[in-house]
Amino acid sequence: MIKTPYYLIDKQKLLVNMQKIAYLREQSGAKVLLALKCFATWSLFDLMQQYMDGTTSSSLYELKLGHQKFKGEAHAYSVAWADDEIEESLDNCDKIIFNSINQLHRFTERSEGKAIGLRVNPQISSSSYLLSDSARPFSRLGEWDPVKIESVIEQVSGLMFHNNCENSDFSLFDKMLSAIEKCFSKLLYQVQWVSLGGGIHFTGKDYALDTFCARLKAFSKKYSVQVYLEPGEAAITNSASLEVTVLDTLYNNKNLAVVDSSIEAHLPDLLIYRLNAVLAQSKGKYTYMVCGKSCLAGDIFGEYQFNCPLAIGDRLSFIDTAGYTIVKKNWFNGLKMPSIVVKQLDGTVELVCEFSYDDYLSSLS
Repeated sequence: MIKTPYYLIDKQKLLVNMQKIAYLREQSGAKVLLALKCFATWSLFDLMQQYMDGTTSSSLYELKLGHQKFKGEAHAYSVAWADDEIEESLDNCDKIIFNSINQLHRFTERSEGKAIGLRVNPQISSSSYLLSDSARPFSRLGEWDPVKIESVIEQVSGLMFHNNCENSDFSLFDKMLSAIEKCFSKLLYQVQWVSLGGGIHFTGKDYALDTFCARLKAFSKKYSVQVYLEPGEAAITNSASLEVTVLDTLYNNKNLAVVDSSIEAHLPDLLIYRLNAVLAQSKGKYTYMVCGKSCLAGDIFGEYQFNCPLAIGDRLSFIDTAGYTIVKKNWFNGLKMPSIVVKQLDGTVELVCEFSYDDYLSSLS
């Protein structure tokens, strides 16, 4: 039995998302890139690259990972490229996307020979959280003025819009895309490709996938552009779990259980957005608050129901933990980092990466 804690990624569950992506590519003509900011566990790339067109990145290191480990295109984006990294970034990308006109001016000459894009902020988004709202007031993410963008449109071959976030509503996507067309249609006619970013939950249950495909295809035809999508969560949703073990139980006006993992260290995105982790098979008359083992007082997974009292040694499984978790895990409190475990398509379970004290040591100075 593999020692907890570990992230368990199930290729069979991942394949379900990949097959929907393949269908979208065929029906819409869109190209689909994996957003490495959400999921970058490269031991799964052997499967994913069969169904996707490449990767999109937010930094030099993500870019190099995509270029080296994932077949297909490598799109390079950064909120701000540094002078000492631009050459290496250009060496590892097929397209480079600048966040501002200022950055475009600084690096256009050095980017000669590459497809160049510019990020556009349409000033509308689907985000429920100000923290992740790319169109928030005073946003630094992209240029918003069509007149200013038109002044440099001949220097770019494409535009990137990234204004969807956890959007599972096609009608909202359609409404926002129509608003983009109304404001930026003149510019759309002048480029060769358009990225509509990520945050569109088109692999979700009951999503209007065929209608979505038709909308993308019509958009592509109208402006004669290659459409790109950059899914993160949509590519890996429901494909992984965090497996943990109960280390202790206590009572303080509630039943408490401490496990060998931590929200702060191993599922930080949930802590940031004040969300509870989702526990598999959580039913019964016994209620426990499941807590992490870090010293952070608020290191709490949530409250759950069980069929019988929890005991030391019981194993728990928190589901849907692939996106924005493995990429954000950290060494807070020097806690043991969860291993990476993959359930292969044939059902065999493989420990692909285990972290040690030496990894902790090398992350410091």
